[in-house]
Amino acid sequence: MNANTAHPLVLFMPSGKRGRFPVGTPVLDAARQLGVYVESVCGGRATCGRCQVSVQEGNFAKHGITSSDDHLSPVGPKEERYDRVRGLPEGRRLSCSAQILGDLVIDVPQDTVINAQVVRKAADERVFDRNAAVRMCYVEVEEPDMEKPLGDLDRLKAALAADWHFDEIDVDFHLIPKVQQILRKGEWKVTAAIHRDRDDDRPRLIALYPGLKNEAYGIACDIGSTTIAMHLSSLLSGRTVASAGTSNPQIRFGEDLMSRVSYVMMNPDGREAMTAAVREALNGLIDRVCEQGGVSRTDILDSVFVGNPIMHHLFLGIDPTELGGAPFALAVSGAVDVKSADIGLPMNEGTRAYVLPCIAGHVGADAAAATLSEGPHRQDEMMLMVDIGTNAEIVLGNSARVVAASSPTGPAFEGAEISSGQRAAPGAIERVRIDPETLEPRFRVIGVEPWSDETGFAEGAAATGVTGICGSGIIEVVAEMYLAGIISEDGVVDGSLAARSPRILPNGRTFSYLVHDGEQRITVTQNDIRAIQLAKAALYAGVKLLMDKQGIGNVDRIGLAGAFGTFIDPKYAMVLGLIPDCDLARVKSVGNAAGTGARMCLLNRGYRREIEDTVRKIEKIETALEPKFQEHFVAAMALPNKVDAFPQLSTVVTLPERKVIADASGEGGRRRRRSRD
Repeated sequence: MNANTAHPLVLFMPSGKRGRFPVGTPVLDAARQLGVYVESVCGGRATCGRCQVSVQEGNFAKHGITSSDDHLSPVGPKEERYDRVRGLPEGRRLSCSAQILGDLVIDVPQDTVINAQVVRKAADERVFDRNAAVRMCYVEVEEPDMEKPLGDLDRLKAALAADWHFDEIDVDFHLIPKVQQILRKGEWKVTAAIHRDRDDDRPRLIALYPGLKNEAYGIACDIGSTTIAMHLSSLLSGRTVASAGTSNPQIRFGEDLMSRVSYVMMNPDGREAMTAAVREALNGLIDRVCEQGGVSRTDILDSVFVGNPIMHHLFLGIDPTELGGAPFALAVSGAVDVKSADIGLPMNEGTRAYVLPCIAGHVGADAAAATLSEGPHRQDEMMLMVDIGTNAEIVLGNSARVVAASSPTGPAFEGAEISSGQRAAPGAIERVRIDPETLEPRFRVIGVEPWSDETGFAEGAAATGVTGICGSGIIEVVAEMYLAGIISEDGVVDGSLAARSPRILPNGRTFSYLVHDGEQRITVTQNDIRAIQLAKAALYAGVKLLMDKQGIGNVDRIGLAGAFGTFIDPKYAMVLGLIPDCDLARVKSVGNAAGTGARMCLLNRGYRREIEDTVRKIEKIETALEPKFQEHFVAAMALPNKVDAFPQLSTVVTLPERKVIADASGEGGRRRRRSRD
C-alpha cells in the first residue's frame, strides 16, 4: 500500500479545504484538523445530527481523484439509530460516525451550518425609471348579453383595447379555462397582467386577477460561480422588497469554472446534476425572498438572470463543454426569453425569465449587467471595471470604444488553494496590519468588531473562533508582508528575519509567516504567496492587454465589482499589483454591479435594449491568443509590478526599496533597482 492509498485525499466543499488522512479517520476529525466548520454539539455520540455531510460522487480530474459513497465506511449502528429516531435525509451521513476509506469530495450542507459563508451581495439603493415588461391593467368588462354573443375573453380583450390601447392581445393558454370564473368572482372588474418586452411584440395576457390588484413583483438574480444573490422587487414602485443569498452548490463539483466543465466531460450525468443543483438553490432563494417580503410565489410575474458563460449555460441546461477549449464557442450569446417554468422555476404560471446576453466565451451576462450598471459606454472618461472571482471579467472603455476580456485567476482570492484560506464566514480573518518594526500582526475577523489587539476581541472571538483567512484578508496580509519587508518584490519570504521575529517560521526549504497561533494555527506560506502572485498576475496581464488595445498608459477610474470587490481595500489591491496605478480616490467598489444591472433590466425594459445593443458593439479580446499576455504576466508576478511604475500609489504609500532575497535554490533575482518617483 503506497502512502497516498494509506492517506486518501479529502476535499471539503464549499470551503475548498483539503488534506490527506489515514484510512479510518472519522470525517468530523478530518474537518476539524483542516479548520472546516462542521457543527457537533453531542460530542460525537450521533445524537444531535448537526454534523451531517454528503459525498459528491464522480471523477474530479483537477485533483486526480474519484469520489464515491463506498469510500466512506458503511452506515453503522449509531447512524441507523439516528435515522430511525429522527430521520436522516437521503444521501446524508453523520461525519462523527462515517470513516474515510478512500478519496472523497465531502459537501457540508449549508442548512446544517450555523457559521455558514457570509454571502454579501446586497442590492444598492439607486432608483431607476420604471418601464417594466409587465403592466398591471385594471378594467371593467361589459357583462354578457343575449343580444351580444361575444365571448367573455373577447369582451376582456375589447376592454383592454379600449382602456389601455392593447390591440391584438395574445393569451397564455393556461388562462383560457379560468377567464370566466375570474370575471365572475371579480364581478366583471379584473386586473390583467400584460407582458410586453419589445415595442414590436404583441402584448400577452399572462395573469388575471379578480378586482383591483395594485402590486406585482419580479426577481433579479446574479448566479455567481461561488455565490448566488437574489433580489425581490416591486414592479410598480421599484423598491427592493427582500434580498437573499447562498453559496452556489455547484462548488461541490469544482471550485473554479474549468473544474466544472471538466466534471461534465468526465461524468455522464454531470451537466444534469449541476443544472439541478443550481435550480434547486434558486428555488430555495425564491422561497426565502417571498417569505421575507410577505408575498406569494404566484405574485412574481417577471424574472431576470445573469451569470458568467458557464453558469449561464448550466442554468439553462446547456452543456458547457465547448467553453472548455478554443474557440470557446457559446451555444447562445444573445438574450434568452423563456417561461420561468420551462427552466425549473415555477412561480406564476405566466412568469417570464429574461437572461441577459453574454459578451464572449468567458465574458458573460454578469459582465454585461455590470457594464449596464456602471455605464463606461455612457461616459468620456476611460473606466476600468473588474469583477474578481475564480474567473476575472474585465471591461475597459468609454463612449467611444469598449473592450472586454476574461482572465483565469482561479480560486485563490476566494480562499481555496491557500493553506489557511477559507470563504468569507464568521471567524475568517478579513483585515490585517503588520508593524514594520516588530513584524507583529493585528487583524479583524468576520463577526467580531474589535481588532485582535483591542479590548473585547477575545470575548468576541470565543464565539466565532479564528478559523482562517478569506479573500480580502489574503490580499491585505500579502501586501502588508511586502510593505513590512517580510517578502521581496519577487514574493520571497526573507528567512533572515527569523532571527528578529518568531513570526518567521522555517517550512522545509522556505519560510512562512505566522499570523495567529491559536486552536487553528494560521500561517502564510511561500506556496500561498506564489498562488496569490499567479492569480494577480493573470488579472493584471488581462488589464494590460485591454489598455494596449485602447492605446492608453493609465485609466481615469476603476470600479471593483462583485462580492469580493466590495470588501477588498483598493490601496492593498494596488500595492499587490492587482490593478493598475490610479488616483485612489477614483478607485471604488461598485458593489454587486451585476445584480444591479439585472435589477435595472427587471424594472425597465429599455435597459434590456440598451445592453443588447452595447454587447454587440463591445470588442472581445481573447487573452489566450494574445502574444503579449505572457510578457505582461511575467512582469506582473512582481509586487506591485516589475515594469510599470505606480506614481499615484507612491503618494499615499511608502513602497519598499527593492531587495534581492535568495529563493529556495539559494539564488536571488538579478533585477535592477528602479526609481519609484
